[in-house]
Amino acid sequence: MIVRTAVALIAIAGLLAVGASRAAGEIEVDRSAVGAFSLVSHDGKRVTERDFRGRFLLVFFGYTSCPDICPTDLATIGAAMRSLGAAGRRIQPVFITVDPESDTPEAMAAYVRHFHPRMIGLTGTPDEIAAAAQNFGAIYLKAARADGRYTVDHSAYIYLLGPDARFRAVFDHGIDDGRLSAGIRKHLKEPVR
Repeated sequence: MIVRTAVALIAIAGLLAVGASRAAGEIEVDRSAVGAFSLVSHDGKRVTERDFRGRFLLVFFGYTSCPDICPTDLATIGAAMRSLGAAGRRIQPVFITVDPESDTPEAMAAYVRHFHPRMIGLTGTPDEIAAAAQNFGAIYLKAARADGRYTVDHSAYIYLLGPDARFRAVFDHGIDDGRLSAGIRKHLKEPVR
């Protein structure tokens, strides 16, 4: 896991290092990079980024037992999606677990419905999750607690991919839904390549 984390740290540095300027909680990204994944949806179907061609993806990595960061950012994503109105139909919100041992498709289905009716939860094997996280530059590390349980420390970015599955933007944790929806609207106006 430490090696995977080191690789992910290098990947996120490359993805995000393209631009240091930030506007409204948005980080510039390498727009040639593709957010690739092959995972299982909360309804048990195998999906890849290609299954969403033609739609924007709004992606967040976390886990269902996360006590604070995940529910906060997923609630923000849900609120931003609602505020986008009809334009929101062009966007697919996606939650990818970093705790596949616990986050089964059933657990993901129950969890994502709290945030937005169209949000899809994705899980897979530990190797599949590691590959997806690396492609996005997301990092995570399982941390054992003294009581025998664990938490999963993870990065908390919201990734926006275009209809071609290439990165358009990354938004910081803690961005409010108004700034997130404004940032998304800006990218919805850009020409599709």
